[in-house]
Amino acid sequence: MKRFLYGIDFGTTNSALAIYDEDSKEIHSTIIIPSLIYFYHQLNTGAEKNYVVGEDAINAYLNDGMKGRFIKSIKQILSRSSFTETRIHNRRYNASDLVAIILKELKSRADQIVGQNVQKAIIGRPVFFDDDNVQKDTLAQNRLNKAAEIAGFTQVRFQFEPIGAAFAYEKTLSKKEHVLVGDLGGGTTDFTYLILDPAKVGSKDRKKDMMATGGIYIGGDSFDSAFMWERGTPYFGKHTTYEATPGKVLTVPKSLFANICSWDQMNFFNGQRIKKDIDDYYYFSGKDRKFKNLITLIENNLGYSVFQAIEKTKITLSSEAQTRFTYHQMEIDIEEEVLLTDYQQIIKKDVDRIAAYLDEFMLANHIEVSKIDSLFLTGGTSMVASIQELFKSKFPHLALNSGDNFKSVAKGLAYSGYLFED
Repeated sequence: MKRFLYGIDFGTTNSALAIYDEDSKEIHSTIIIPSLIYFYHQLNTGAEKNYVVGEDAINAYLNDGMKGRFIKSIKQILSRSSFTETRIHNRRYNASDLVAIILKELKSRADQIVGQNVQKAIIGRPVFFDDDNVQKDTLAQNRLNKAAEIAGFTQVRFQFEPIGAAFAYEKTLSKKEHVLVGDLGGGTTDFTYLILDPAKVGSKDRKKDMMATGGIYIGGDSFDSAFMWERGTPYFGKHTTYEATPGKVLTVPKSLFANICSWDQMNFFNGQRIKKDIDDYYYFSGKDRKFKNLITLIENNLGYSVFQAIEKTKITLSSEAQTRFTYHQMEIDIEEEVLLTDYQQIIKKDVDRIAAYLDEFMLANHIEVSKIDSLFLTGGTSMVASIQELFKSKFPHLALNSGDNFKSVAKGLAYSGYLFED
């Protein structure tokens, strides 16, 4: 019987699994799915499971009238102690349970390909799950470990995601290089500075080659949230005024709109008190049309579809100078031109934080620009124009190398089998 191990990149936006044949020392195949779960609106007691995962979750969400529970960016809750559980169809799901659903789906698809129950995996993790916070990082690591166990993995090792990306890049090299790796995903931006050498591929001890690792809790989701705040929330009544007391005109609290700038904050609206407050604001605003959009958004669970439109805008602006931010659902109508220069201004604060962190990382680890032989960028966020410009300006003498932005990390993790030799 052949021996396999899985390299798993559990990502904020997408998750990938690379099947590694330990005998031939080659990648057999790679699977990628969106990190999405949809729980059907109606509980079917006779069904084996009442949810769908990955690309099927999007279709189920739309076909079900967008009435069930749509869950995305699950990775971001791993480090949040404030998230203990959510109840769906009278069943409790903690963070590990939700992550395990994604891992189980990947494992099931891979097991079907190889015809075995593979229980050995190297799972990627960001350098920091939540900036440089040891307590949150430990919580996230423990939750991810538990999720792997629930998913059926009995032999597990963890590897930093940018190191996984580096090992994938190493397979393409012809000589030894000092490489700066940037892994820019949906939730985090991680950096690793290391020596890559094609002669060392598969070596058991690579610790001496890892010279520095670091990361910051900013990624593509941060850009989407910033865009939603600047360009999305005005369509949902951010500037709405109301008059509960005659002659006293107030503006609806901005905190309401901060809570529609990321999916996990949508639970803020579940309480009866906040629902009553929203109804009152609507009434005392004279039934403001745009504020009605906020109620429609919340009541019909439209958050994901709005962020799909935002992501489409972001992706188009990675290669075009302008596009349209378009959304038309349930009488919510958004049609607005967005210039690349406008978008760059919206995300500038986050890009500047990434740039500042990169400077700190290089200074703290005594990395000289002149000593870097090559750059390797991976992750969907690395394609954003402002990120490309950032690296070109800081390293004008170096080409920006990239592999498959969605599969590189999983493949590199699969090449990290030496971790089982400890």
